Amino acid sequence: MGDNEDLNQTPLDNKEEHKDALTKVTGMYKDWFLDYASYVILERAVPAIEDGFKPVQRRIMHALKELDDGRYNKVANVVGHTMQYHPHGDASIADAMVQIGQKDLLIDTQGNWGNILTGDSAAASRYIEARLTKFALEVVFSPKITEWQKSYDGRKKEPVNLPVKFPLLLAQGAEGIAVGLSTKVLPHNFIELIDASIKHLKGQRFTIYPDFPTAGIIDVSNYNDGMRGGRVRVRAKISQLDKNTLVINEIPYGTNTSSLIDSILKANDKGKIRVKKIEDNTAENVEILVHLPNGISPDKTIDALYAFTSCETSISPLGCIIEDNKPLFIGVTEMLKESTDNTVALLKAELEIQLKELEEQWHFASLERIFIENRIYRDIEEEETWEGVIAAIDKGLSPFTKHLKRAVTEDDIVRLTEIRIKRISKFDLDKAQQHLDNLELKIAEIKHHLANLIDFAIDYFKSLKEKYGKGRERKSEIRIFDDIEATKVVIRNTKLYVNREEGFVGTSLRRDEYVTDCSDIDDIIVFTREGKMMISKVDSKIFVGKNIIHVAVFKKKDKRTIYNMIYRDGKGGASYIKRFNVTSVTRDREYDLTQGKPLSSVLYFSANPNGEAEVVTVLLRQVGSIKKLKWDIDFADVLIKGRGAKGNLVTKYSIKRIELKEKGVSTLKPRKIWFDEVVRRLNVDGRGELLGEFKGDDMLLVVTQKGIAKTFTPNLSTHFDDDMLVLEKWNPEKPLSAVHYDGEKERFLVKRFLIESENKEELFITEHPKSYLEVISTDWKPVIEVEFVKPRGKDPKPNLIVDLEEFIAVKGIKALGNQLTTDRVKNINILDPIPYEEPEEIKPSDMEVVDEENVDVKKDEGASSTNSGGEKSKGKNKMSGEDDESQIKLF
Repeated sequence: MGDNEDLNQTPLDNKEEHKDALTKVTGMYKDWFLDYASYVILERAVPAIEDGFKPVQRRIMHALKELDDGRYNKVANVVGHTMQYHPHGDASIADAMVQIGQKDLLIDTQGNWGNILTGDSAAASRYIEARLTKFALEVVFSPKITEWQKSYDGRKKEPVNLPVKFPLLLAQGAEGIAVGLSTKVLPHNFIELIDASIKHLKGQRFTIYPDFPTAGIIDVSNYNDGMRGGRVRVRAKISQLDKNTLVINEIPYGTNTSSLIDSILKANDKGKIRVKKIEDNTAENVEILVHLPNGISPDKTIDALYAFTSCETSISPLGCIIEDNKPLFIGVTEMLKESTDNTVALLKAELEIQLKELEEQWHFASLERIFIENRIYRDIEEEETWEGVIAAIDKGLSPFTKHLKRAVTEDDIVRLTEIRIKRISKFDLDKAQQHLDNLELKIAEIKHHLANLIDFAIDYFKSLKEKYGKGRERKSEIRIFDDIEATKVVIRNTKLYVNREEGFVGTSLRRDEYVTDCSDIDDIIVFTREGKMMISKVDSKIFVGKNIIHVAVFKKKDKRTIYNMIYRDGKGGASYIKRFNVTSVTRDREYDLTQGKPLSSVLYFSANPNGEAEVVTVLLRQVGSIKKLKWDIDFADVLIKGRGAKGNLVTKYSIKRIELKEKGVSTLKPRKIWFDEVVRRLNVDGRGELLGEFKGDDMLLVVTQKGIAKTFTPNLSTHFDDDMLVLEKWNPEKPLSAVHYDGEKERFLVKRFLIESENKEELFITEHPKSYLEVISTDWKPVIEVEFVKPRGKDPKPNLIVDLEEFIAVKGIKALGNQLTTDRVKNINILDPIPYEEPEEIKPSDMEVVDEENVDVKKDEGASSTNSGGEKSKGKNKMSGEDDESQIKLF
């Protein structure tokens, strides 16, 4: 029993000992996790503001400098050398080196280093080679002013920070994810950074924006100086090659041609856009051809590519850097200022070291001259000890050292004893003095630079721009983007059906009534006989309420569609008439268009896409002594108000039925259209240049630098090329006057012509590769001035003034025209045209028009015959006509 008791007692003792040995987890997190987070932030993910490098990048550059002999080194060799300083694997070092090399600034690459445009990866590090660029050698390294520290194993020295004399962090950009924070500094333009640094040194304000190696178009209106909360929108550069082909020449930063094409195919599979075929012809430059099926609008497809694919991306910058061993969130403006100030400090340190070295050279050269010229070396002939030699030289120098800038030290005397006899025997006093004079000039120059340090720094930046700025011009075009509404550009890829009695709407009710084509991102608007209205997102099947009287695709901010309605207010109540539009509502919320009384009912309803106002006949039930049982109501007499308005009283008696007597007629007043140069889009909001007032059959004229003229019906989704020269309302009677250079005849020709075909692109200059358009004018009587090249040894020919209307008659668009001159032309200028009074256009009667925001002008489009004040127009103008799209329901 005793043995058993001892055995039973032992486990209890072990449990007590184990309990005392427990360590709380909170202690581990407090110490170890904080150490780990600090290490990741400071030593791996976030760049330092002093040189713009992360530790691995700094160590790669240091290794390249140590290996530098002017020849290429295998990247594998550089990676191995870097591992002496970087305590991590070779793969991470090689990847970091490839990223630096692809930025084409610090590393001169040889071999397959991958392609940022296509996304192709670099070859293995044993196959590719690298060396430092001349820019890197000049800007990044300066050992004499570098602060050094021991490497991780204590065997080597590595720089704490490299003395980078350039805003390298902003030029290359940086991205990293640490513990608890991240950084994303976008790359900026090389030349613009230098210009901004110069402005800062001059005390001037500056603004810098990103510039991406993949080019593209960028909207920096919300850049927020690269700080948290900012956003840069980036778009691919898409142009129309022909009516069925789009070409993408530049892609957004962060994408490549493969991912871009995949996103287009994905959008096509989902039915957002419709694409026939995609060709990737990318080599040195991006070229992606997007072939469209017949009947698909290229302009709308461009907008759809921006809305549904990676052709538009949004980048959120986050300026986080390491300063004084701590993470700091600052904007790019402050980064540039600190980098520029650091560059000035580094230049000053280099100048001070140069000055000290030159003064030391001057000091010893002066001592050497005194030592040899005064033959002081003979004073040591009789000395037997080293101390005696030093003392003899010191004594001999003392009468001649008053002009020296510092005292003579024992080290100076020791250096004098090391001068060879051969040098003493060949000493040339004149050469020695000339050397001293040159040193004094250099010292004076260095002192001048130090006294004018800011001017010296400005000249330094200018020299960098001159040496290395060529070919580094801005690639990304800065432009303000117009907002694209996805619902307006999406392909209608499904069909909408309705079960009116049961109250269901959706895309899966194929056995029920077809309503319209729609897309899966559309909203639909539904009205019921009880006077309820609801807007909901398109779905396979949704319940909206029984007894549906109207369903359609809903357009936000649509002030053009007017709903006409007569309803009974409760059971046996009075009837009211109202007109209203619906511009914005809360989705899936039921709105009551009546006064909310039970058993209210809609007696008449119509939806009018062009604001039509029809005439209806009201018939009453024969009850009691009612005398007037029938009369007409014109909806034009009813003001257009909000959907919640009560409406006007129709009658307090019971209505038997309402009949449509006369359908509404549309007579829209011409619409003013503007062109906004900033976003290069048409609009009806008054932004930009007024192009004119457009009726349904009016067209726009566009002429491009390529010598192409075209006319088309204005459409708010139209894209305009950058080389557009003329954009105006087209007058078919007004000729165009052009001066063009014929590459085959090598002469300037003049022609005047009319546009012969509507909605067609026509080339009006020759197709010779050297042909180009010099002058284009749409004035009735244009005048040009021709300047001639001065003949050698002769006086210049006086300028020629040419009235183009007299010079040549109006001919066909394909005619070559008449030769302008046989002399060599220096320049052709357009002068003020000869005054001409255009025939006055007959204006239609002034009528109120429903706001047509975001609505395209259509040829032969109908218009409203009334204004909101209830005045009805008499007769029709030449644009008027009945609109068959209005939906009318009688109950």
